[in-house]
Amino acid sequence: MQNHLAATVRTVTDAPTDSVIPWLPEGRTLLAPGRGELFYRHHRHTDPDAPTVLLLHGWTGSADLQFFTAYEALAARCSFITIDHRGHGRGLRSEHRFELEDLADDAALLLESLAIAPVIAVGYSMGGPVAMLLARRHPHLVRAIVVQATALEWCSSAIERVRWKTARIIGPLLRSFAYQRWLSHGIRRLLGESHPLQVYVPWLSGEMRRNDPVSVVQAGQALSRYDARPWAGQLGLPAASLITTRDHLVKPRKQRALAATLHAEVRELVGDHLSAWEHPNEFAALTVELVELVALKSSIARI
Repeated sequence: MQNHLAATVRTVTDAPTDSVIPWLPEGRTLLAPGRGELFYRHHRHTDPDAPTVLLLHGWTGSADLQFFTAYEALAARCSFITIDHRGHGRGLRSEHRFELEDLADDAALLLESLAIAPVIAVGYSMGGPVAMLLARRHPHLVRAIVVQATALEWCSSAIERVRWKTARIIGPLLRSFAYQRWLSHGIRRLLGESHPLQVYVPWLSGEMRRNDPVSVVQAGQALSRYDARPWAGQLGLPAASLITTRDHLVKPRKQRALAATLHAEVRELVGDHLSAWEHPNEFAALTVELVELVALKSSIARI
């Protein structure tokens, strides 16, 4: 982290939109020499002793898409920082091959530049590996970890290996006109007619269009190479896990294996991989509960 003292922060004002949008903390960019612009949001709780949470989103998403349903619940209890990963949302664009370790280092640079540490790292799906890599590579920055709908490894079975090999077709799909037209329709069908998030569908589909197709494909390939089984049990941090019990993307048995390795306190959400949208109230409540649980454990460990 040699360049963090030279980093510059700029406030970001979102472009006007006709869409109804949820409450979002102020967005900013960190101009990081040798890297690019890191987009983040930062909510500061009025209580200076409230814990600070770092929110790390999943594959093909962004911090807002992943966590907006929990923003207000978290804001009432703690400070939090979000970051959009490389090639995702408003995240930096890089010519280098996508690696999960770089995402962890980006997050570390952000925390050090803002002089905020240690944090509770909350990682959903791909964000889980990033949270664990952050704790492994920069242990002084992480006091506890919350993993959600994620795994120790992503490619142990033959079916998974075949699935990841075909991930490259996602790139052309994301660029296709058909995908752009399908987004709003697909999200509406996923949520159901009377779902409270229907009002946000135009905003959601617009945010999903921000991803860089090449980076998304490379992110999938990076996930297929990830395997934390040799070292995850050595992190030694207070940990908690949110398991999505009907998840078709990250099987619940894989989520439970990770929770057991981390000796994590477990909470379950009866839903699929997009439970943050499908069950927003439950997701928000469980996220806050797990954050408060590990915050207490890490405070006791310090005594």
